[in-house]
Amino acid sequence: MSLPVRQPILSRLPQIQEAIRQTYRQYPYPWVIGYSGGKDSTTTLQLCWYALRELPPEQRTKPIYVISTDTKVETPVIVDRIHDSVRLMNEAAIEQGLNLTAHNLSPILNDTFWVNLIGRGYPAPNSAFRWCTERLKINPSNRFIL
Repeated sequence: MSLPVRQPILSRLPQIQEAIRQTYRQYPYPWVIGYSGGKDSTTTLQLCWYALRELPPEQRTKPIYVISTDTKVETPVIVDRIHDSVRLMNEAAIEQGLNLTAHNLSPILNDTFWVNLIGRGYPAPNSAFRWCTERLKINPSNRFIL
């Protein structure tokens, strides 16, 4: 089923892309973009990619890091798809002259889902006890950034 595209959103794309370029030029900090392969992170990454590739090469100096965290609980098909996406991003960034590198991250052994669930006897994550997000996603990202 195809949903109709709202024209007002499409008409705002140039404005959104200019805001991305302006922010990129304005602040000296590297960018870190989280990528899961889902619709939200893919859209965010594409908006940034398309906006920044329009900058002159001499303005594409600030590094952009795309990070994807392998939680070690996804199916092999999903893991392979994400790893392929990261590889293709790195190849395309080189071809297009973007200062962008994509990275696969993963938790340390003691923070993995199965060590905590089976080894430590943690209950399965639930709304009252979400122990997995910090260990599986946030900590690997922080180790990369810091």
